[in-house]
Amino acid sequence: MFLEALDEHTDAMNRLAILEIPIVDAAELIIKTLQEGNKILVCGNGGSAADAQHFAAELVGRFEKERQPWPCISLATDTSNLTAIGNDYGYDAVFSRQVLGLGRSGDLLIGISTSGNSRNIQEAVDAAKHIGMKTVGLLGRDGGLLAKLVDRAVIVAHPRTARIQECHIFILHVWAMIIENRLGGG
Repeated sequence: MFLEALDEHTDAMNRLAILEIPIVDAAELIIKTLQEGNKILVCGNGGSAADAQHFAAELVGRFEKERQPWPCISLATDTSNLTAIGNDYGYDAVFSRQVLGLGRSGDLLIGISTSGNSRNIQEAVDAAKHIGMKTVGLLGRDGGLLAKLVDRAVIVAHPRTARIQECHIFILHVWAMIIENRLGGG
């Protein structure tokens, strides 16, 4: 099982070379957002929520270089917000309500979804666009409905959730590396 999983992981990672342009394009949008003094909001469910939290920590803390913190908030970490909004408005609104409360025109929303069909991410993208935010989807499989909704889609076209998530964390690390190298640090 180990070697089979390793082969599948290697195959999925090797396919990322064809995503260089959309990955770099999304990184440029993140950089532009930060250069203009705006913030990044990130959301996802389950493992993608963990990825959203991880990416926010890379930007606010650091990735590899000592540098100033950049404004990035994971919308998947505040249990009081998540449970209150989920209880009062339904789970589909847990991110969109936060986008409307925390986001501003010029900010950027990154929605992470291995299926590309997470309803609460779709609603968050709709809310972000409504208030003038740009949107990036870090997606899997065929990109789902989110691929058509976001301004920039990065789609890991693999059928297995675990492999998609492994590729997503790599892409998030590449974004952090590009951002640190472009905006300074160390």
